[in-house]
Amino acid sequence: MSAVQFSESLHANPLDLAEQLVMDREWLFDRPMDEELVAEVQSSWCNFRIWFTWQPDLNAVIFSCAYDQKIPEKQRAKIYPLLASVNERMWLGHFDLGSDDGLVMYRHALLLRGGVGASPEQIEDLIDIALTECNRFYPAFQSVLWGGNTVEEALEIALLDTVGEA
Repeated sequence: MSAVQFSESLHANPLDLAEQLVMDREWLFDRPMDEELVAEVQSSWCNFRIWFTWQPDLNAVIFSCAYDQKIPEKQRAKIYPLLASVNERMWLGHFDLGSDDGLVMYRHALLLRGGVGASPEQIEDLIDIALTECNRFYPAFQSVLWGGNTVEEALEIALLDTVGEA
């Protein structure tokens, strides 16, 4: 790699990689500015909205994946204990509840300082891990909110390993 190519890759915008991946998956998306990418993703449970924000001064990609359902303010107290229990089980990223909008979302930051920028595999892993975790814990959030289950019951549902096909 030439010095010019290496220098350019250090400052390349990783959202260009994310945009290409989103286009390859044929998801609806918008790139309102160079530092932001928003996409809609369909899953088996609900739609997700994913956001990428590039912070060049920090050399960081901030990523979030939100469920398409807002939690009513009077229901939010039910979610906090579940969020804490879910986050204890997370290896990468975490879930939180937006205080303004009531959206449950998965969040993670990818620090790229000192490297040669993001790789396509890193961006793909970021998306795939978020979608896997959002799909895995969706039933837990629903069962606490609308099913009246306890946190323990909800986690049992989410962490149940299914074997075979129905």
